[in-house]
Amino acid sequence: MFLTLPKTLALLCNRPLAWLRAQPHIVTLFRGTAPWSGAAPQHAGCTSACVTVALGMLGALSAHAQSASDQAILEARDAYRKGNPRQLQAVLPKTESHVLAPLAAYWGMRMGLETAPNDRIRSFLDTWQGTYYEDRLRNDWLRLLGTRQDWHTFLAEWPRYRMSDDKQVHCHLLHARLVTQGSLSPAEVTDAANTWLAQKEADDACANLVDKLIDRKALREQVAWQRARLGAETGRAKVTSQAVGLLNDDWVAAAHAVQAQPAKYLEDKLTAVRHRTKELVTLALVKLASTSPTEAAEHLTKARWQVQLTHEERSWVWGTIGKTAAQRLMPEAPGWFARGLPEHMHADHLAWWARSALRAGQWDQVGKLIGAMPDTQQADPVWVYWQGCSLLRHKGPDAATQARALFRSIASPHTFYGQLALEELGESITTPTMPAPLTQAEQQGAQGNPGLQRAVTAIALGLRAEGVREWNYTTNLHTPGGMADRELLAAAQLACQHEIWDRCINTSKRTVASADYTQRYPMPHKDAVLARTRLIGIDPAFVYGLIRQESRFITDARSHVGASGLMQVMPATAKWTAKKIGLTSFQPTDITDRDTNIAIGTGYLKLVLDDFEGSMAMAAAAYNAGPSRPRQWRAPGGTGPMLEGAIWAENIPFGETRDYVKRVLANTTNYAALINGQPQSLKARLGSIGPRSGQGTDPNFDLP
Repeated sequence: MFLTLPKTLALLCNRPLAWLRAQPHIVTLFRGTAPWSGAAPQHAGCTSACVTVALGMLGALSAHAQSASDQAILEARDAYRKGNPRQLQAVLPKTESHVLAPLAAYWGMRMGLETAPNDRIRSFLDTWQGTYYEDRLRNDWLRLLGTRQDWHTFLAEWPRYRMSDDKQVHCHLLHARLVTQGSLSPAEVTDAANTWLAQKEADDACANLVDKLIDRKALREQVAWQRARLGAETGRAKVTSQAVGLLNDDWVAAAHAVQAQPAKYLEDKLTAVRHRTKELVTLALVKLASTSPTEAAEHLTKARWQVQLTHEERSWVWGTIGKTAAQRLMPEAPGWFARGLPEHMHADHLAWWARSALRAGQWDQVGKLIGAMPDTQQADPVWVYWQGCSLLRHKGPDAATQARALFRSIASPHTFYGQLALEELGESITTPTMPAPLTQAEQQGAQGNPGLQRAVTAIALGLRAEGVREWNYTTNLHTPGGMADRELLAAAQLACQHEIWDRCINTSKRTVASADYTQRYPMPHKDAVLARTRLIGIDPAFVYGLIRQESRFITDARSHVGASGLMQVMPATAKWTAKKIGLTSFQPTDITDRDTNIAIGTGYLKLVLDDFEGSMAMAAAAYNAGPSRPRQWRAPGGTGPMLEGAIWAENIPFGETRDYVKRVLANTTNYAALINGQPQSLKARLGSIGPRSGQGTDPNFDLP
């Protein structure tokens, strides 16, 4: 049968899929069952161009349909965020064919979860069984059931919960067992107390559990007072009030007054004879110590508090005084710590006591303090490494052998202390051997994984938070223990191919038996970065090490404080630096442009590096916390010891900056090994840090 050209074109434009299906040779080819063979059915005036037109029209229609369903997903997201159930329910039918349909359905179910009947919730869980959103909703439901203390339904649903990473749900589980079984094992009681004490913010789930355990005499009241002290120490009044309220609601007002004016409370002559004096005095001293350690130390040495407070209470206060002093790099810190007993201090107090001892060169004390830490804290590579260093300086029998065993247990090119341990063993930092190439089946396994597909789609649509959560669940939590190494490598490769660099890096980092450093330490935008670093004379490995930590190569990354782009530059810093490096046409909106961001970020980093006399550790600290802080940290009060770079880094007062500096320097060392192909030294990059030499240029106090 012959069709005229006009009729053929009309069919192509209006029904391209019908036209393609009518061509047996084309259908066979697309199915992959036979090569293109045989003559095409005759269409007057139509050649192979008809196929091109049909495929183009089909693609256009598909793109239009996809665009419409994408828009429906985004409308559903907006309705969910606004808390508009009517708008959300209206748009949900338009999302049913989309790959992110489970996400949209979750939004719809989550918005009405509090009033939904159990059978409707279970229907959702059955419909989306095996997906992240099934377990996400189950997590939310378990929280709700725990809040309602519906322990029968909670325990029935718990075995199906796969994520098992929510501390509130964990406390609800222990509470359910306590109520239904009548008691908890000693290990479970300890677990409950430790989970509660470790939470930063006030939380009803764990607080209610501890309240019940105290009421049943399974836990001592001291746990609540310790929690109250942690709240006072960290400035979280709600934590303190909640903890004190578990013991007696009438004491909460007094606790508030103590936190508001601790010095006034301590100086009041009637304080010593009031009810609950020693507990509230301890709270007052802890609160005062968190802001004025010298004043707190003066109060604590007064005779009346020496008599009234227990060894445990006095030791905790000395721990807080010492911690604040250590974070301020005060030379009095080790002495103040030493007035308390390590066994009565919090783990964080012991960590800062050990840091202050490192700074003071008290190596015997370092070893003893690490030995006094809880087992889990001692096992942290930070303290494994410094325990090894302490043994080397102790020079006792078998000390060197014991130290080498400790270093060997953490030695690895992957981490800051792993790299330092390698160097203590006389080894350099090199790039590990690449794992065997992924097979086609392994790659197809990642490409066909529904959770990874949804995550990639969500990120492409601008739903990065939702995509990252589903990606992490799929790689880490969907199966017990997470994906195996080869699955992780395949998933990381998928992320790299889509230029989702943060998931590429973080997924590949989870492998245990092998490491692909092209995934863990990718070099996107290589030509732009290398060209700029050559131009201004800065180590490209340092720039890559910093970008990897700052943004994970997400070009449109934006922090909660307003830093933007690959190198996370603040608006004021960008404006100042642009002027310094001659970008006269710079506008604030230019900061997310890749090349502009690289130019400004590297320009500022070079200025900071020069100002700190080439110290990468101090330059990284300045990039993260501003240059005024590392100036103070290198020589508090204008003086201070010359320290090994690793000791200086470990004593950085801000936890975020301390971790940042260590990661940037470890990243830099690995990037240098990749770029140069030569063994590297982290210790050489760290160098020694102390007061400014007095030679060369003065500090640039104009640096923002």
